[in-house]
Amino acid sequence: MKALNAIITLAIFLIGAGTAAAQNAPPVSTKKVDGTDNVYVFRYGGHQSMFIVTSQGVIATDPISYLRPAKPYIDAIKAVTDKPIKYVIYSHHHYDHIAGGQPFKDLGATFIAHRRAKERLLELKKQNALIADIVMPDQVVDDKKTIKLGDTTLELIYVGRNHSDNSLVMRLPKEKLVFVVDFAPIETIQFRNIPDNASPLEYIASLKKLAALDWDRLIPGHPYAGGRYGTKKDVEDDIAYMEDLSAEVKKAADAGKCFDTAMKEVKLPKYEKWANYETGLSANVERFCYWWGRGY
Repeated sequence: MKALNAIITLAIFLIGAGTAAAQNAPPVSTKKVDGTDNVYVFRYGGHQSMFIVTSQGVIATDPISYLRPAKPYIDAIKAVTDKPIKYVIYSHHHYDHIAGGQPFKDLGATFIAHRRAKERLLELKKQNALIADIVMPDQVVDDKKTIKLGDTTLELIYVGRNHSDNSLVMRLPKEKLVFVVDFAPIETIQFRNIPDNASPLEYIASLKKLAALDWDRLIPGHPYAGGRYGTKKDVEDDIAYMEDLSAEVKKAADAGKCFDTAMKEVKLPKYEKWANYETGLSANVERFCYWWGRGY
């Protein structure tokens, strides 16, 4: 393994350098996770992935190459080790995290995702809605799967429906780290109208399952709150936010205020300093109005 003690900034070389695409290419960087021997965070614009280097190869997560070349991610791994990329794990099926994996497949990687992620991708492919360069998973996970490579153990855990119906928590027991994408944002309002496939109460239940797992630090799929790692308190705060929101929207629904009035009137001052509060709260209220006002 090549030593890596600081952030590696990688230049992106695109065919036709000097084009608008090259000029607007997102910044990329790689950082070793403090206190670990072999865990890294690769950042690509506003997205992040985790990869683990072992004596027998590399476990990579989300290609995050949607509308971007995959080469910088592969280059980041090669800057750390000459070991082969053995696995690529999908956090969930959404394109902005998993598109662009074909170059990893060309290098011989085995792709793993939740069973429903593969089902959704197959359905999208059938409808001709699947974008190019998405690799179909070779292996699937139901509730839990353990990967052992070299001296590393990685657990893939399904905690229930939330941001998708196929999100996986990736837990490193030895390092007490989890990689969690999209459904547990740090100091940030939930995404838009929480467009998931679950009741909001199922979403809250999944957050509680995440909080109950044994871990100390959370690597998110986006660099929230200045790019710091998450803590158990952050997840507990997400749960509190969702429960407070649920209670306030239920009051509004019982008073016949869903949808438009509730979307204007429901406020949660306790969270007003969170990212996207001004732009996202009303949409979050809308999702809970569907639940408490319509039952779906």
